[in-house]
Amino acid sequence: MPKEQGEKVVATNRRARHEYTIEKTYEAGLVLTGTEVKSLRQGRANLSDGYAYIDGNEAWLDAVHIPEYAQGTWTNHSSKRVRKLLLHREEIIKLSHQVSAGGYTLVPLRLYFLDGRAKVEIGVAKGKREFDKRQTLRERQDKREAERAMRMRNRMGE
Repeated sequence: MPKEQGEKVVATNRRARHEYTIEKTYEAGLVLTGTEVKSLRQGRANLSDGYAYIDGNEAWLDAVHIPEYAQGTWTNHSSKRVRKLLLHREEIIKLSHQVSAGGYTLVPLRLYFLDGRAKVEIGVAKGKREFDKRQTLRERQDKREAERAMRMRNRMGE
């Protein structure tokens, strides 16, 4: 029985949803050292520059910044090292086919603990053009204004 229950989110990549259209998401485990886990438990990580790639039959997570553990000694980890992702072989094959087909990339969306184990949510993403980004912002703004108008209308009716 694990000591921790449930999900504790450490970091999210909010920029990814703005820059990319997420087609599908996968949950992957991470191979971490002890000081990396301790640093993550303190809630310190940055996914904004991170990306994942497939090399052979293995998946890797690169450029994710997990700062050094403050109380760590000579056993401390390097903050931007390449980390191995734990996925099923079928998932790795699917991902490699999608990425090699072109136009798609693997982006980390969030880093969290699930029942005490570190997990990362990987999204198969397609880059948005500038027009698409503006369109998304406009749609979100229109939706917000419509909700505000409905609230005002409901208040006046009382």
